[in-house]
Amino acid sequence: MEINQITEKIIGLAIEIHKTLGPGLLESAYEECLCYELAKTKIHFRRQVDLPVVYKEVKLDCGYRLDILVEEKERLI
Repeated sequence: MEINQITEKIIGLAIEIHKTLGPGLLESAYEECLCYELAKTKIHFRRQVDLPVVYKEVKLDCGYRLDILVEEKERLI
């Protein structure tokens, strides 16, 4: 799948989850549901992935984590 197709699918899943559960739950509940839906649709993902900060070409572990990394895609800006 191309990045735009993946993005469209994930947004659709998030909207479906929000319509089903409604607002007001903890982020972890929505994350769990999204991971369930991603697995169902066979979209590869990893949860709570460490994300170092690069400062002057040195990777520093500052405790940042991605909630979900999908299809190992990184978008370069």
